[in-house]
Amino acid sequence: MSEYAFAVVFCLAATGCQCSARTATAAAGTATVTDATRDAFSLPAPSLTKEHRAAFFVGNSLFNRSWVAAPATLDSRDGLGPLFNARSCSGCHFKDGRSRPPEPGEPMRTMLLRVSIPGRGPRGAPLSDPIYGDQIQGSANPGVPPEGDVVIRYAVVRGAFADGQPYELLKPEYRIEHAGYGEPNASLLMSARVAPAMIGLGLLEAVPEQAVREREDPEDKNHDGVSGRPNLVWDVRRGALSLGRFGWKAEQPTVEQQSAAAFNGDLGITSSLFPDEGCTAAELRCREQPNGGAPEASDELLRDIVLYARSLGVPARRHDDDAAASRGEALFDRAGCAACHTTTLRTGEFSGIPELSQQEIHPYTDLLLHDLGEGLADQRPSFEADGREWRTAPLWGLGLLHTVNEHTRLLHDGRARDVTEATLWHDGEARTARDAFLHMNREERRALLAFLDSL
Repeated sequence: MSEYAFAVVFCLAATGCQCSARTATAAAGTATVTDATRDAFSLPAPSLTKEHRAAFFVGNSLFNRSWVAAPATLDSRDGLGPLFNARSCSGCHFKDGRSRPPEPGEPMRTMLLRVSIPGRGPRGAPLSDPIYGDQIQGSANPGVPPEGDVVIRYAVVRGAFADGQPYELLKPEYRIEHAGYGEPNASLLMSARVAPAMIGLGLLEAVPEQAVREREDPEDKNHDGVSGRPNLVWDVRRGALSLGRFGWKAEQPTVEQQSAAAFNGDLGITSSLFPDEGCTAAELRCREQPNGGAPEASDELLRDIVLYARSLGVPARRHDDDAAASRGEALFDRAGCAACHTTTLRTGEFSGIPELSQQEIHPYTDLLLHDLGEGLADQRPSFEADGREWRTAPLWGLGLLHTVNEHTRLLHDGRARDVTEATLWHDGEARTARDAFLHMNREERRALLAFLDSL
């Protein structure tokens, strides 16, 4: 057993506690947690100092806080909107996990629709629509028209594995109904996004930029068909272009900026990083509303939220002593999946939370952009990322998604109903790996899925 393997005790509590020892592997060094229940994504890294652990629970309280419109008697929690998608961070990241698309007839409340128009905005950012900004906000404070309702319609895409077993995929199409400020631009670019799981963000931030950049191969000089490249995005705090790490297209450089941007765009809460309410010139009633202070989220509040987001632990890999999972891991490598879903990275010195420094981690991502083909393309560029490129999604915690969030919807827009469908949507640089999966027999496919379920 390696230094990263250890015995984990899983307890099932009913009238009593029944426990059994199993072998599991540390996914995140000393930031690994050994919980496999619905709380698996919500626990602090065990290595946190007493001071940081106390701050973690302050941040947890703020993460779950519901904000209200200003003015309110409790001014520390007012400032919601005037336009927004959610009332709290946990409204989308329920139990710090992944959100899903709405069921038929449900409003879009746990995911969002990014929008822009053709062209490039400041420093290469997407060019905001002059009427609807950069995302459709379907909720609003009293007296302010919401921007609209996003409706999803799915087309069925059928195919078959090489052994004849059929499959069906769902291809989404988006439409904005009940537009609150006029008919949307005919050239509007739209990209739906589910909220990803929060685990391990601080560890990914702590990976040195050089370690990420040394994996880029934009000209595919090794001729393996994989040509990952970094996204260079605007870092508001530094006032410079920086390596993008977070978001579906690696559009944010730090956990702090990702958090502040979500406060601003999703909740309508301003901060010192993003002090503008985001109301466009066409949204006059939005611009006339009172605010909850300037800024509405204080630097102290943002600091606590950022520490919380950075220090969530990562569940241990489970069942790694299972024969099928071991065989599936070999198939994962043989198919070429690890060319993008890099198994092992190492963090450097991290001043934000020193406890996360110098850890060997297994996130299954290279943090780079890859062309995943026309089927997944949103045709909405963002900084260096073009409309076909996406950041490699981390796979750690994948097998606990259903336990935590009671669904298995995957990919940036949740179109895939399970891991099999997510794999089948891969194309472009991932075509060789996808084709290898298509040509596996049923037992091999089961083994691969058993491995992914162990993460």
